[in-house]
Amino acid sequence: MAPSNSSLDGAASHTPNMPDNFQQVKKVIAPPGLEVQSNYLKIGDKLAKSFFFFSYPRFLSTGWFEPIINLPELMDIAIYTEPLDTGNALKNLRKKVTQVQSQIADREEKGLVRDPMLETAMQDIENLRDGLMQGQERLFSVAVYLTIYADNLDALTRIESRLTSILEAKLVFAKPALFQQLQGYQSVLPLRQDHLLVMTPMNSGPVSSFFPFVSEDITSEDGVMYGINRHNNSLVIFDRFSMENANQVVFAKAGSGKSYATKLEIIRSLMLGTEVIVIDPENEYQRLAEAFGGSFFNISLSSEEHINPFDLPIIPDGETASDVLRSHIVNIAGLIKLLLGEVSTEEDAILDRAITETYASREIVIGEDFSEAQPPLLEDLETVLRNLEGGRGMAERLYKFTKGSFSGFLNQASNIDLKNRLIVFSIRDLEDGLRPIAMYLILNFIWNLIRAHLKRRILIVDEAWWMMKDETSAAFLFGLVKRCRKYYLGTTTITQDVEDFLRSPYGRPVITNSSVQLLLKQAPATIDVVGKAFNLTQAEKDLLLTAEVGTGLFIAGQRHVAIQIIPSYFEGKIITTDPKQLLEEAGEGK
Repeated sequence: MAPSNSSLDGAASHTPNMPDNFQQVKKVIAPPGLEVQSNYLKIGDKLAKSFFFFSYPRFLSTGWFEPIINLPELMDIAIYTEPLDTGNALKNLRKKVTQVQSQIADREEKGLVRDPMLETAMQDIENLRDGLMQGQERLFSVAVYLTIYADNLDALTRIESRLTSILEAKLVFAKPALFQQLQGYQSVLPLRQDHLLVMTPMNSGPVSSFFPFVSEDITSEDGVMYGINRHNNSLVIFDRFSMENANQVVFAKAGSGKSYATKLEIIRSLMLGTEVIVIDPENEYQRLAEAFGGSFFNISLSSEEHINPFDLPIIPDGETASDVLRSHIVNIAGLIKLLLGEVSTEEDAILDRAITETYASREIVIGEDFSEAQPPLLEDLETVLRNLEGGRGMAERLYKFTKGSFSGFLNQASNIDLKNRLIVFSIRDLEDGLRPIAMYLILNFIWNLIRAHLKRRILIVDEAWWMMKDETSAAFLFGLVKRCRKYYLGTTTITQDVEDFLRSPYGRPVITNSSVQLLLKQAPATIDVVGKAFNLTQAEKDLLLTAEVGTGLFIAGQRHVAIQIIPSYFEGKIITTDPKQLLEEAGEGK
């Protein structure tokens, strides 16, 4: 059909007796034009296709409509319900009973085998009559229309196919409004005008199952309280370890409450006996560690706490010393590559050999017992590289980490005790360029501990986008997230720079390997990226754009709830990072 430049239902045209301001509103909201085809519409840059529901099964269970509503696609749904007169309905039902009884009697006279469909219909009609007579049921005329939107015909066909398969699996059938797409689109607009008039009579029970505003309920017997469900005021209580993995991602703008929510989870997890380890880029968790008697380690160029990257890993039960050492050498090689910057293929091979020889200089060799050996230092690797053909250039680049300005950072023996239920590593005092290195170093150090002693733990990596800047560190974080389930560990990855995180080839796999997601307020510039990454509906994206501090979406598997994070009075005192509140507390202390 030819494109139509007329507005919807005369929306932009003048209507007598209408106020001028109403006419102006209609002109603003009406599209400038429509291209009308037999089975779809083109509205601006979008394609739209409308459907009507025409056939339903004998029973409609509660919530059957939910999979359609929660599809991560742009769509509009309109449900028209019109009550029918009970007296007329009873009169028609009486006629229907007479017809069905006559058919049953006629089959009996002819000696035919009974028809179960007729007997079932008879029973249903009688039950409905009883319900109407007793005032327990009412009859309604119901019409359901749905319009889907896409950017192109292929996407429109894909959504239609998925929609049809979901409906037909429930014995519900819908058809496209062929040659009536404009009328179908007008019917789903919030104008309360049914232009298709495809009605189906239903009683109260089936009609109630259409109610689309089904709010997810995430309340379990175990777990911690994350917040309050904003839809129904129920508590969001959830045990992340009950999922296929206990990993979580937290995405939010700066100042929207992501660290606040995480600290609240830490407090409540500690109450359940879960050990917590935090990598803290901004000293936001120091007060929390002090309040709960945790260990706080400041990793910087001049600090007294040190981690030796060459520390020997503890051999876990069921694993061989050789396999553990090989894995550890691979992780150290990744750290050294971060220190060196770009490494060629030849240098990579030399580096692997140099690390092996560095350990061999301390009698630490694959296949032999090294439990009592003293681990080497980074300066030992530098010495080995200087004596290897092709390794001198790498040794020169390592000099600043062994004897130069950064020597206090990596070239020291470890002196950190991790025997505590809450451990916080602060890297605030490091230069920006050293933060990814520190994160890698700490994660590798923690990983060796986690593998050695099986306990229920949560590892929190705040501002994880630092690690996504380099492929080596990003790959290491992804490997940890992917493997931690077997060691009873849940990793929480927190970031405010969503684009940098997702731009990494390992960013999206980290999300897909995290069963729990907490999304707080998002920036307009990144909302489309977030929406695509988490399959959010348009309503959910709108919620995140306008979310207040401490509110957002909590996603556990396929369940999405709008959440409000509320601490108790004393929890709020401990975890706040609001400068105004901290100054007030400091004034009260004086």
